[in-house]
Amino acid sequence: MKKHNGMKPQDIAVLLYIAQYCEGKYRVLDLANALNISQSEVSEALNRCRIARLLDADEKLVYRNNLYEFIIYGLKYVFPVEPGTIVRGIATAHSGPPLNKKIVAGAESYVWSYSDGNTQGIAIAPLYKTLPAIAEDHPEFYELLCLVDACRIGRAREVKLAREILKERLIN
Repeated sequence: MKKHNGMKPQDIAVLLYIAQYCEGKYRVLDLANALNISQSEVSEALNRCRIARLLDADEKLVYRNNLYEFIIYGLKYVFPVEPGTIVRGIATAHSGPPLNKKIVAGAESYVWSYSDGNTQGIAIAPLYKTLPAIAEDHPEFYELLCLVDACRIGRAREVKLAREILKERLIN
């Protein structure tokens, strides 16, 4: 196993996917296929998450409280977002579900740049490059990623709402 050199953005995506769909009962191959990430990268992500105490020693159970705390307090500093240009893509943050049902995005919509997307907005980078392509096939996972992006780039109201929903989905 490679030396731990800190978290990578895809580690959060792997943890969110496990928490949403397959906690305690997954294979690295299945995660790799679902997330369109190599098996070795998934394996390394699991190891980094275990070392960071976001995953148990058997690498099967997500420490949900720790993950939640990391998302709400640290993610925007560790994996900051810098808005880009206007592009076509997939809505995220407050522009995507579930926040788009509670907050009117107005003129400032955020999107992951994606050629098959149907929303125009300000480009922000997803946690990992493969996520826009798989969002449609995994709607609950996509919603978690939108909430995480809201915590990374949102204003106070958006962040507060995203934190409440994340807490509900990850912890309760």
